[in-house]
Amino acid sequence: MRLLNLVLGTAVVAVGFWLIWGSVSPFIVLGWVTAVGLFLWVVADSISKVWAWSTLILGIESFVWPLVLMVQLKGASDTVPESEMGTFLSAVVLGLFSSVFWVSFAYGLFNRAFKADSAPSKDRPAPLLGSRSTKKQKKLS
Repeated sequence: MRLLNLVLGTAVVAVGFWLIWGSVSPFIVLGWVTAVGLFLWVVADSISKVWAWSTLILGIESFVWPLVLMVQLKGASDTVPESEMGTFLSAVVLGLFSSVFWVSFAYGLFNRAFKADSAPSKDRPAPLLGSRSTKKQKKLS
């Protein structure tokens, strides 16, 4: 099951990389897929960590996308036409929005993965003051 999730996580990251670079050689995309797959194989020892790392990498790719687009649109000229400025503005808004989403999602998955790794406490936590169970116990006494 971990292998399937590793392949799917690598595919998601590869699609993000391909969307950023667009016209890049397939060999470069294959190299990126290999590097990410090996990274996930070594670092992620559970399914939660596979998806945590995959979504974190996707968030970083989403953050880099507007920067790459800006460099591509800049080209050789010093001025950028109005239509390309609109394209760049929408890329910045969508890139930052999706970057924040994916990094936040990865943060939640990392929290979940590391809580699952830690040993569960056998002690019951003390009840909160003013909670219903405390009030019921006081009424019964």
